[in-house]
Amino acid sequence: MSPLIWLTLITSLTASKVITMSSSHWLLAWLGLELNTLSILPIIMKSHHPRATEAATKYFLVQATAATMILLASIMNAWHTGQWSTQHNSPTTTLLTTMAIMLKLGIAPVHLWYPQVLQGVTMNTALIISTWQKIAPLTLLYMMHHTLNSTVLLTMGLTSAVLGGWAGLNQTQTRMIMAFSSIAHMGWLIAAMTMNPDLATLTMITYMTMTTATFMPLAPTTKTINDIGTTWPLSPATLTATMITLMSLGGLPPLTGFMPKWLILKELSSTGLTLIATLILMASLPSLFFYIRLAYLTVLTTPPATNTTKYKWRFKLNQPAYTTTTITATTLMLPLTAALYATT
Repeated sequence: MSPLIWLTLITSLTASKVITMSSSHWLLAWLGLELNTLSILPIIMKSHHPRATEAATKYFLVQATAATMILLASIMNAWHTGQWSTQHNSPTTTLLTTMAIMLKLGIAPVHLWYPQVLQGVTMNTALIISTWQKIAPLTLLYMMHHTLNSTVLLTMGLTSAVLGGWAGLNQTQTRMIMAFSSIAHMGWLIAAMTMNPDLATLTMITYMTMTTATFMPLAPTTKTINDIGTTWPLSPATLTATMITLMSLGGLPPLTGFMPKWLILKELSSTGLTLIATLILMASLPSLFFYIRLAYLTVLTTPPATNTTKYKWRFKLNQPAYTTTTITATTLMLPLTAALYATT
């Protein structure tokens, strides 16, 4: 793909986010979401693999369905209220738009497309879908925050956290594991959105940092759990740091990933939702289990020492410059909890 095409796609991805985030008109927000979908499709299809074509088709159909639901909701809202503002919504519009945004985000129970799409793309594209592509739909949730149904959001957040943890237990493919991890984290994010939008911002920033720090070291060499073990000769330090970021992604103290879960549980408990807090905390245990299983299989077991594995250290492992920064932030930001919580 030529640099000019790459520049056009990246510019479109950025512009679509800016359009959606700065719009107060439903049609303009819908336009930003559509531009966002059209910009990511060529990036998904770039590898010219049949699985990539399948992933692009599934992604397009799901995103087009969700965008159509948003357009229908905005037309109904204009019919009922006489205006296209995102700040004034009827109950029907709010519910329909919420379901469309959940479909775009891959929140359970409308999450089945998400692992299949991630499995069919490259690791770098999976990282974009897991982080950058979630910003625009979440922005719409922020705009509608004062009219959202808290019961629906909490139910879907809890369901997403439970299913994301349980479904990830049976996976051996790295991208499938990261997909179900993303689904579980989105459940926590939706629960935070119900309680406190500022806390949801902090949770999203932390999630994006942790996911980037986990995806980037795994991108060049690993497709399955067994592949991770064979990367030790390439760079022992990188693999060790990646396992620590996996523990952070699971929310294990004293790493950074514990911070958003801690604050969300505090908000839920102080609001009187002790049962929801207990259930969502228990739902995070399966996620932590399959992260620990990844680390155990990598650090405490020895992969088959074949002739090709012995000389893997001769190959140069190129990592982006920001990998070190994101891994450090993912590991060591827990002491900054008070400062980050006060500034978001």
